Amino acid sequence: MDAFDTYQTPLSSRYASKEMAHLFSPSNRFYTWRTLWLNLAIAERELGLPIPEEAIGQMKANLNLTPEQFDVAAQEEKKRRHDVMAHVHTFGTVAPAAAGIIHLGATSCYVTDNADLIFLRTGLTYLIRSLSVLISRLSAFAAQYRELPTLGFTHFQPAQLTTVGKRATLWIQELLWDLRNLQRARDDLGFRGVKGTTGTQASFLTLFDGDHAKVEALDKRVTELSGFAYAYPVTSQTYSRKVDIDVLSPLASLGATAHKIATDIRLLANLKEIEEPFESTQIGSSAMAYKRNPMRSERVCSLSRHLMVLHQNALMTASVQWFERTLDDSANRRITLPEAFLTADIVLSTLQNVSEGLVVYPKVIARRISQELPFMATENIIMAIVKKGGDRQEAHEKIRVLSHEAAHQVKNLGLENDLIDRVRADAYFDPIKGQLDELLEPASFVGRAPEQVDAFLKDWVEPALAGKELQEAINGSKKVELSV
Repeated sequence: MDAFDTYQTPLSSRYASKEMAHLFSPSNRFYTWRTLWLNLAIAERELGLPIPEEAIGQMKANLNLTPEQFDVAAQEEKKRRHDVMAHVHTFGTVAPAAAGIIHLGATSCYVTDNADLIFLRTGLTYLIRSLSVLISRLSAFAAQYRELPTLGFTHFQPAQLTTVGKRATLWIQELLWDLRNLQRARDDLGFRGVKGTTGTQASFLTLFDGDHAKVEALDKRVTELSGFAYAYPVTSQTYSRKVDIDVLSPLASLGATAHKIATDIRLLANLKEIEEPFESTQIGSSAMAYKRNPMRSERVCSLSRHLMVLHQNALMTASVQWFERTLDDSANRRITLPEAFLTADIVLSTLQNVSEGLVVYPKVIARRISQELPFMATENIIMAIVKKGGDRQEAHEKIRVLSHEAAHQVKNLGLENDLIDRVRADAYFDPIKGQLDELLEPASFVGRAPEQVDAFLKDWVEPALAGKELQEAINGSKKVELSV
C-alpha cells in the first residue's frame, strides 16, 4: 500500500483500519471521480448523446490512477489552480477518445459531492460492522459475568449491589442506540445526482434540446449506476450541508458512549476490580515501574472528545452556506469528514481490543463488597428481627448505634468494618444469629440483575445483530491487535 492508498495523517496512518484509511485516500477519491464521469457518460450515451463506445471503453479501462497520472494531475493543478479540471485533463490523457466529453454538462460538485456521499455511506457501513463486533464481544462478557456481584456506585459513592454483567449491559444498550443511529443515517442518505451549477439542471436541459423527460431520466440513471436508491429532489450547487450534520451527529453520539465506557473502565482499574489488557512486557510509566496505566481506555477518551467536537464543524458549516453555495465549506469538510470517520474507526477498534482482554478480579470485588455490605444488610437484619417477634423501632436503634461504632472504626481508625462482629456479640440479636451468613450473601442483594442480563441479551441484542450483514461481520472478525 503506497502513499496514494491511504489518507495520510499521523492519526490515521498509525491506527486506522486499512479499509477506512483507503476509503478517504487520494487513490480512492480520484478513482471514484472517474467512475462518476464514466456513469455520466454511459447515461448520456444511453439517452442519445453522440458519445462513442470507444470513449466508454477507454474510461472503463483507466479508472485507477497510476503514480505517473498522479504526477500529471499535480502539474495540471499547479497550472490551473482547480483540482477537478486538473483531473478532467489527466483522465483525458489516458482516455483520449473521451477527452472531449468527460464532465459533459457537469459542475465540479457532480464529482466532489457525489463522491463524498459515496464515502459517507461506505464509511457508515464500515462503522456499523465494527460496532456490531464490539457489541458482540461485550455481550459475551456480560453473559460470562451475569451473576458476579459487584458494588454499585452512585455519585461514585458505594450504593446497592449490581453484577459485573449487568453493568456491562448499560454500556451495550447505549451502543445499540448508536448502532440504530448509524443505520438510520446510512439508510437515509441520498445522492446529489446531476443537478448543474445552481441545481436547476439548465446545462443538461440544453444538452438534450429542452427535453425535460430526458434530463429527469439522466438524473435517475446516474443515481442507479452509482448504487443509490434515490437522489435528493432539489439541491443547490451542492447537496445540503445539513446532510453532513445528520451523518456526524451519530458519530459524535458514539463518541459520548465510548468516552463513558472507557471512563468506567479507567475508574474500575483504579479500584483494581477490572483492568484492560496489559502485556507482559508493557511499561506503564518510565519512572514508576509498578504502574499499570489504562492507556488504551485513556486513548479512547482522548479521541472520543475529538470525535464529539467535529460535529460542531458540520453545524457551523451548514449554517453559513450562502444561497446556492459558498466555497468556505470545502477546506473544512476535507478535514472534518475523513477525520470523523477515521477517529470513530480507531475508537471502535481500540474498544474492541479492550473488550477482548478485560481482566476481572473477583477477590478484589468481593473484598470491597465485604467492606460495604454490612451497612447495606442492616435493613434485612431489622426485618429478620421483626419476623422473630422483635420491635422494629428498637431493632432500628440498636443497629443505628452499632453502625456508628463500626463507622468510627473504619473512618477514624482505618480499621475494617466490624459491624457484623458487633451484631454477633450483642445478645439482642441472638434470635437471628444463625441467619446472618444468609442475610449477608451478596447474591441476595443483586435483585434481578442476572435475569435482566439474560433478557436483555435475548430480547434486544440478539435481534439487533441478527441480520445477515452484521452476522457476517461478527463471524468474520478477528481479535484486534494493537502495536502500542
